[in-house]
Amino acid sequence: MSMIKGKNTKPEIALRRILFAYGLRGYRLHYALPGKPDITFPKRKIAIFIDGCFWHKCPKCFVEPVANKIFWMKKIKSNVMRDELVSKTLKGIGWKVIRILEHELKNDKIIKKKVIDKLMHGE
Repeated sequence: MSMIKGKNTKPEIALRRILFAYGLRGYRLHYALPGKPDITFPKRKIAIFIDGCFWHKCPKCFVEPVANKIFWMKKIKSNVMRDELVSKTLKGIGWKVIRILEHELKNDKIIKKKVIDKLMHGE
């Protein structure tokens, strides 16, 4: 697991390119907040997390592992529980939390609805 990147992943770079294309700048990477959001807009108090479909148990893409199933399911369950706690904590201190699953980055309509509209129009 030490080989798994936590920063500058392909999905993260893809979202940064989308933000740049829409003219959205002023974001910070891995800002010092609970859960270390991938991208934050500190002035707007918006934290964006890009979650891998396997690691965060995507309801659409997740396939249970075959090998070492007990270990991996425990790990994935703890990831999901931590995600909920981090989101709740950030919301409690006044931040908006946007969670994007890895497969959603392939659909511009979802990104526009989840991220761009909220950033540009404050929805």
